Amino acid sequence: MASYLQIENISKSYGVKVLFDRIGFNINEGDKVALIAPNGAGKTSLLRILAGKDSSDSGGKILFLKDIRIAFLEQEYGFDPSNSIFTQILDTSQEWTAHLDPEQLEEYKRRIRELLSRLQLGDGSRRMDELSGGEVKRVALARILASEADFYILDEPTNHLDIDAIEFLEGFLSHARCTLFMVTHDRYFLDRVCNTVMELDRGQIYTYRGNYQNFLEKRTERIDLYNAETEKVRNIYRRELEWIHASPCARTGKAKYRKQAFKGIAERAADTYREQKVDLSETVQKSTYLGNKVINCKGLNFWWDGKCYLKDFTYNFQRYERVGIVGRNAAGKTTFLNLLTGGWDPSLGGEMTGVIDRGESLKIGYYNQSGMIFKPGQTVLETVSDTHLLSRFLFPHDMLTTRVERLSGGERRRLYLLTILMQQPNLLILDEPTNDLDIVTLDVLEEYLQEYKGSLIIVSHDRHFLDRLVDHLFVFCGEGVVKDFIGNYTEYRTFLKDYEAQQRAEAGEAAPKVKTTAPARQQKRRLSYKEQQEMKALEARLPELEAEKAALEAALSSGTLSPAELQTASSRYGSLAAELDEAEMRYLELLEWL
Repeated sequence: MASYLQIENISKSYGVKVLFDRIGFNINEGDKVALIAPNGAGKTSLLRILAGKDSSDSGGKILFLKDIRIAFLEQEYGFDPSNSIFTQILDTSQEWTAHLDPEQLEEYKRRIRELLSRLQLGDGSRRMDELSGGEVKRVALARILASEADFYILDEPTNHLDIDAIEFLEGFLSHARCTLFMVTHDRYFLDRVCNTVMELDRGQIYTYRGNYQNFLEKRTERIDLYNAETEKVRNIYRRELEWIHASPCARTGKAKYRKQAFKGIAERAADTYREQKVDLSETVQKSTYLGNKVINCKGLNFWWDGKCYLKDFTYNFQRYERVGIVGRNAAGKTTFLNLLTGGWDPSLGGEMTGVIDRGESLKIGYYNQSGMIFKPGQTVLETVSDTHLLSRFLFPHDMLTTRVERLSGGERRRLYLLTILMQQPNLLILDEPTNDLDIVTLDVLEEYLQEYKGSLIIVSHDRHFLDRLVDHLFVFCGEGVVKDFIGNYTEYRTFLKDYEAQQRAEAGEAAPKVKTTAPARQQKRRLSYKEQQEMKALEARLPELEAEKAALEAALSSGTLSPAELQTASSRYGSLAAELDEAEMRYLELLEWL
């Protein structure tokens, strides 16, 4: 496999905080790598350096394989509000389209239209300023997927996407012939797409081949081994300390090098690995008392600009109930939460009918998508004055005077979550709580919510999060229709697939074929530009492989090789045969599309 990316000696610091120091790693063709690290550890900074959007403090080397096509998805997608969706994508794709002839450009536009359809963005005629946050994210995805890049660099690609869009992206990337380096907190997505987990921990990179569960196991082994080595160093430290404290007479003759080495031993002996985790155990000991009445809804309807988002909704929420809310972007989920909490402002538009009756003892903690409101220049300590709680939420003393706007997205979310939980609500309403939170924090939050003594309403696209926490789902189906499904998200998807199969069987239709390639390659058609270049490379490479194979066969049958040379040649012959078979199969596949 060719090396697509080589990194050597890159560093990044902000003030006195070192994110990573002279790190290096390699990514080969076909690797699909998930980068995992706590919030604020430098994940986005690393991706921006690789994409050329930022620079390394220490210089270093970032070397991509020549002529490969690279696409970078940032967390925030800049756009012209007056552009149509289609124009926006085309105008920001010059790096991939500038060299295309008219026929190739039409093929590129066809891919854009197909992706817009698959991502439920219509024909691309809507203006960008009419889109929701999730729809803007889908536009950004359509742009980079249309590129048919060799190497995708993706920063939180599932953030703000609905579950249908996540599952489409999951299928696309898992079957695409591409190399991938991404930051994600979605554990199902990670497991189904990636074959490697890379961890950024205390400024260093560690690589684990396999899925997320394998990463957890191997990481634990690494930490245990490190701490065991620390114990050995401590034994040496105690012996050296005795030597250092020997009589003055002996001290004058001590070897200089040994005294210098003692400093390093002392530092290493003090360095026991302690994982930094958010500690929720004392943050909210218990929720306040909640009576029998939580929120009762009767005949609830809501319209906005002539569109119905809620139609005749009647439901009484119960004590200790755990409800998940799912549905496509812009289906009305956040609007529904604003109605429940009393946050809807009639003066801003919309029309509501029906009754919402809230219990007298109700105390709502509402964690919304817009995040925490803070004044410019406001510090962490000015936001939450309890230093003990801040420490438990991984805001140590040296971060207390940090301005909130200087925190990473995940750190801001973590601080916001603390301000909600410390109010001790008896009804927690969480709107997309997993966005920007690191996986370790999510695991701790899930454990806390499983023990939470109150009612819980969660809007989330994180399937793992929903599966662990909810008893039933409100499914927003569009046109104001909300259906209640008893069970978690995985059970709902299983039910839906079985139901669709039954409907097809009753209608006498064949089951749809499983799509095993990216959307742009599902039908027989003319080769794309990327595939034309791939075919040219194969036409040049196949004779080279055949010649190397013939030379190896001659050498192996000559009887002149030493045992070591024979072993090396035999090993290469086996890998060469597999490489040649794969190249021939791919060449024949491309020939069929001519």
